[in-house]
Amino acid sequence: MTTVINSLRQQIAICEASLRELRQQLADAEHIQRQQEKASRPKNPLVTDPTDPFDHDMNFGIPDDFRSEIFAVLEQEVKSPVQDDSAHYIRWPLERYEYKRYGRQLIMPEIGIQGQLRLRNARVLIVGVGGLGCPAAAYLVGAGVGTIGLVDGDVVEESNLHRQILHSTARVGMTKVESAIVALNSLNPNVNLVPYTSRITPETATSTFKDYDLVLDCTDNPASRYLISDTCVLLGKTLVSASALRIDGQLMVLNNPPLPPGDTNGGPCYRCVFPKPPPPESVVSCGDGGILGPVVGVMGVLQALEAIKTLTQKPLAFEPPSLLIFSAYSNPMFRSIRLRSRKVKCTACSMHATITPEALDSGSLDYVQFCGSVSPIDALTPQERISVESYAKLRSGVNPFTGTVSNKDNHILVDVREKTPFELCSIDGSINVPFSVVEATPSSSNNDMDVDEEDWIAQLRRSEKPIFVVCRQGNDSQITVKKMKQLGLDAGGKRYIGDIRGGLESWRKSIDNDFPEY
Repeated sequence: MTTVINSLRQQIAICEASLRELRQQLADAEHIQRQQEKASRPKNPLVTDPTDPFDHDMNFGIPDDFRSEIFAVLEQEVKSPVQDDSAHYIRWPLERYEYKRYGRQLIMPEIGIQGQLRLRNARVLIVGVGGLGCPAAAYLVGAGVGTIGLVDGDVVEESNLHRQILHSTARVGMTKVESAIVALNSLNPNVNLVPYTSRITPETATSTFKDYDLVLDCTDNPASRYLISDTCVLLGKTLVSASALRIDGQLMVLNNPPLPPGDTNGGPCYRCVFPKPPPPESVVSCGDGGILGPVVGVMGVLQALEAIKTLTQKPLAFEPPSLLIFSAYSNPMFRSIRLRSRKVKCTACSMHATITPEALDSGSLDYVQFCGSVSPIDALTPQERISVESYAKLRSGVNPFTGTVSNKDNHILVDVREKTPFELCSIDGSINVPFSVVEATPSSSNNDMDVDEEDWIAQLRRSEKPIFVVCRQGNDSQITVKKMKQLGLDAGGKRYIGDIRGGLESWRKSIDNDFPEY
């Protein structure tokens, strides 16, 4: 069945690619037709045609010499002074379809003809075509931004679809950039979309950014944010940066105005606001922390709004820098914090800047090292860990250490995920002790502690059975094992406490394929 599904998806992708190509051909043909219509547009209709038999009575009693002089003046008024001998006539600054397509924003004084022309001539780069990039790209394409670059090295996964609105079930497995282009072309075939299907790196950032007027940071990790900001400062590009997690989001317009490093009148950069990256262990991804679709959608839409404002505003009409904070379950949901100007000793945009184009292009700036990376934890000895295969045997009644048959109810399984994911799915018989509770518990336990604080410890002390700890990926479980031993739950080494290597993800892949993936 999987083969059939993959085959159908491939056929759909091929058909969509053909449809995309046909739409582009249609757009090109319509453009050519509009140019031909403009070139063949008739002269002033008041000028009579001497070959027309019905035109001899249309002089209205006006002397021929005077009449010819008037019409000559009228022709000069409608003829464009910049046209060549082909005698093309320009009546309107926009194409006919643009008045109809963008009419609702054209009639607004904030946009108008000049604003729409700026949008049509603008080039915007969107880095990340996920939860932020999808709504941002949709609204910028809808608004008629002339050229939009899309950067993303990932492919569409089913878990993306609840929030990444440009992608679809049929395009799971397609690159996010290609999937987005299919949707955006159907929305507005008149926008030039430029694909970049690789991740941004220090070596490629400059060459990718240099031809664009404005950059949107729609990524989800600190290393990318610092790289994107540094590149924008070095190239003099304004940056619209946003992030979202769980029910919260934040938005900033940085390097606005985009003046050279050292010019204190320029807008602050990402390093001015966050000189140091957060501790790597504190960085939570959407996969671990969760994300509410409309939250990231709101932030992406606001990025598009700020981009349109920046592109259409008059020169030097810049707003004071601010950090917009959004929280879906707060009242009010929005609050704004005024940001200071450029940091005096900022390493990117001050007169003391140490980040140079040469350092960036050479790849000598290691952003992953600067932000730190969280490697898989290896806190326990091999004797303190058990594979999912061995644990499955234990549950079936076979002791994985001795190979002998024993009672199924011969151990305690502790799941240290938080309450909500534990309620989504769990291994039968497991008990829940959230990792946040484990972390908040002091490393030594005594009878004077509060009942609530001691409850999970007291529950485990009532038994002498071995304890196995499981989490999602096998990291939190290791820390919990060490904490349990510090609390004396191993009875001085007489009671076994260990974790399940690889966590529930390994359990699903190797033991129970029906175990939900979230």
